Amino acid sequence: MNEEILELKELIISGLNLEDVAPGDINDDEPLFGDGLGLDSVDALELGLLVQKKYGIVLNSKTQNLKQIFSSVASLAQYIAENRSKNEQR
Repeated sequence: MNEEILELKELIISGLNLEDVAPGDINDDEPLFGDGLGLDSVDALELGLLVQKKYGIVLNSKTQNLKQIFSSVASLAQYIAENRSKNEQR
């Protein structure tokens, strides 16, 4: 399992207090919301704050493609990797 994706899964599980969920239980491409992992809008806000705190990346309503970014662990990890490097270059 990709180290960044594993780290993100662990952040989601611990940050959102998902009891009885292990990183291996979350498919990389599984939807985070609805029928997938089952997160809701409150979880989305909390996850956005967790990402901001851990990676220094601001995700808010003005962020383009927000729905796509949060569609799965893989897409969120890709966005973090791309934008983390941009922030580190500044």
